Amino acid sequence: MTIDQYIEQHIDPEGDYLYRLWRATNIHTVHGRMASGHLQGRLLKMLVEMIRPQRILEVGTFSGYSAICMAEGLGEGGKVYTFEINDEMEDFTRQWIEGSPVADRIDFRIGDANVEAPRLGIMFDMAFVDGDKRTYRETFDTLLPIIRQGGYIIADNTLWDGHVVDPAYANDSQTHGIDTFNDYIARDTRVEKVILPIRDGLTIIRKK
Repeated sequence: MTIDQYIEQHIDPEGDYLYRLWRATNIHTVHGRMASGHLQGRLLKMLVEMIRPQRILEVGTFSGYSAICMAEGLGEGGKVYTFEINDEMEDFTRQWIEGSPVADRIDFRIGDANVEAPRLGIMFDMAFVDGDKRTYRETFDTLLPIIRQGGYIIADNTLWDGHVVDPAYANDSQTHGIDTFNDYIARDTRVEKVILPIRDGLTIIRKK
């Protein structure tokens, strides 16, 4: 038994709908492992229940797994606005979001969140960033002004399979993007931050 298997046996179950979405994502998409999965999905739901946001912005919907998990944790009237830049994912993702028990809490849009999210005219309580790793720093600078004071930005993949400390990946554009973001956040006095070594690294950032 791996430590991941042990953990998953000792936390809340994934649920049948999310399990089927996870399976379908891995069968029908090229990069199935990009979906958040059981452990991170339960963590996202609990973080939403702890932070109690009304408006959540997600950068990078992929197959909709994380959006559904966050929507599960929302209170009455809460909404997840989720943007996916890859329009080839739309048909697959939309059917899973619209068929979910929390479809009424999710606003799924195809487009670049860095461009479209500020145009919504909404101040968000929380954001989950899981888009293009090469532009994480730019995404952060776009999002911070539309996050309320005391709100949170949660960034995924910030350890990038350990590549951030592996010299062999120093010239890889995605690794460089993550490393640049991590260095930038570490120096930014506008926010508090902590990296959790869960899965591929999850950075929790609080706007002061």
